[in-house]
Amino acid sequence: MKKTSTRLADGRELIYYDLRDDTVRDAVDRRPLDRTVTTSEIRRDALLGDSVAVASHRQGRTYHPPADECPLCPTRGARLSEIPDSSYDVVVFENRFPSLAGDSGRCEVVCFTSDHDASFADLDAEQARLVLDAWTDRTSELSHLPSVEQVFCFENRGAEIGVTLGHPHGQIYAYPFTTPRTALMLRSLAAHKDATGGENLFDAVLERELADGRVVLEGEHWVAFVPYAAHWPYEVHLYPRRRVPDLLALDEAARTEFPQVYLELLRRFDRIFGEGEPPTPYIAAWHQAPFGTLEEFDGVTRDDFGLHLELFTIRRTSGKLKFLAGSESGMSVFINDVPPERAAERLREVASS
Repeated sequence: MKKTSTRLADGRELIYYDLRDDTVRDAVDRRPLDRTVTTSEIRRDALLGDSVAVASHRQGRTYHPPADECPLCPTRGARLSEIPDSSYDVVVFENRFPSLAGDSGRCEVVCFTSDHDASFADLDAEQARLVLDAWTDRTSELSHLPSVEQVFCFENRGAEIGVTLGHPHGQIYAYPFTTPRTALMLRSLAAHKDATGGENLFDAVLERELADGRVVLEGEHWVAFVPYAAHWPYEVHLYPRRRVPDLLALDEAARTEFPQVYLELLRRFDRIFGEGEPPTPYIAAWHQAPFGTLEEFDGVTRDDFGLHLELFTIRRTSGKLKFLAGSESGMSVFINDVPPERAAERLREVASS
């Protein structure tokens, strides 16, 4: 992998990740852009104990542009975009309309391919590995920023999810705090460790799922399963067999196998609802240990945390979505219409040939 860092016309950082070491990236952003001005602010909710990012400047962000005006496609001739070069393998750049900025963290966009009509599932293993390497590199770099406590790599896919740009891409949020969902995991981890005399909860969960029959697919280094208490109609968690706290700690064997396992998982998601259905909307979310202090979580260290990816869709059956209504949105109590055992069975049925 070759990494080349440059600057866009408004001063934002852009990084090319290339498969070939002899690739030259010297294209200049020719757009007449003013410096980016953000108004991101973090506000603490005193009752819930969580945080909200207030970012009013995002109201003017790009919204469903036609394909020939996509800002994530390469620059071609007079058609200028966020990527100055005429082609790329993988590219990462600072979001022009970030939810988090400055002392409030940082937001980046990750373009998986220059092919506007592709999806992550269309990548080959080499390209998917390059994306993994980019996620890992950005996790490392962002973790060293003084304002950053947790790094979150994720992909939103599909208009039903709320995606406003159709080009295959994901995002990285670098938070200045430990996110509420991670804090819940850490509290459960601490409680389990205390109650069992030191047993690791992530290890116990993986052992249970391997025994209970909700495994969707597994390799030598990765296991994908539908969790016992899945919140979403089709939800799969992908764990490395060897527990590590973050992407940085994955060994080479796990990195090598990841593309085959993950690409197969994504392709099965597109087969869940049968032939002729539009692509399955999904969210793919990496959960990594925070880089800040864990003093408030008694007896827990970073090494106790288990890196994993959660993949889920809001489509519950053909033509129908799972909405977060009163119980889910008002009380955070999910109601799942699809039994996890049936979801796992269905995902095994649609294995690619």
